[in-house]
Amino acid sequence: MTYSPFFIHGEDRPSRWLITCDHATNTVPPQVNGGDLGLPREDMERHIAYDVGAYGVAQHLGEVLNAPVIAANFSRLVIDPNRGEDDPTLLMKLYDGSVISGNRHADAAERARRLDLCYRPYHEALARMAALPHAVIVSIHSFTRQLRGREPRPWHVSVLHTSDDRFARPLVDRLRAEADLCVGRNQPYSGHLPGDSIDRHCTAHGRPNALIELRNDLIADTAGQRAWAERLAASFKDALAESGL
Repeated sequence: MTYSPFFIHGEDRPSRWLITCDHATNTVPPQVNGGDLGLPREDMERHIAYDVGAYGVAQHLGEVLNAPVIAANFSRLVIDPNRGEDDPTLLMKLYDGSVISGNRHADAAERARRLDLCYRPYHEALARMAALPHAVIVSIHSFTRQLRGREPRPWHVSVLHTSDDRFARPLVDRLRAEADLCVGRNQPYSGHLPGDSIDRHCTAHGRPNALIELRNDLIADTAGQRAWAERLAASFKDALAESGL
């Protein structure tokens, strides 16, 4: 089977929503070290390699909202699609205590090869889909409850955004109205990195957007992914109506 660096689901769905998933899979393309970065299976199945559960949530959201979905089909350890091309963390050699041996000797030429193989085709496809008229773009991610040697994170879900909070602000308010949720805002990460996916495809074009971070133990199985997709879809619709966009 020919390798593709991205998946698209429901490209012809008529909704104004566009669902993206930058860290959907832990795939290492066969063209990169023969498909092996030298990590044990347990490392490739945890958050350092991809956003656990996020792809399932994104696909279910697309179905509930009748919206197209685009997802990257390469591990963030191959090259991180949610970083600018000049970001020093674009190609990681150490992540949360694990040495990425397959990246140890990756030089500028290898970096450029992976950009052409994976990163740039994904962003070209995303740019084409993001150009839909009146698009509202939501990027689905997940975070681990606790990094090694760190305190547990309290949030169930967080909304990340830049200074353009036209959609994100009412979305935070809507989620915080649910008594059983601990909702973060630009936590546990900042809502803006120069050259990241939101910056590149939303901020630079004035497109309304939000980046959703879900705690990955809550979406580890299909039932959790479906439940959160339905819950988020309802919140998205209410927040969009409130925003007047």
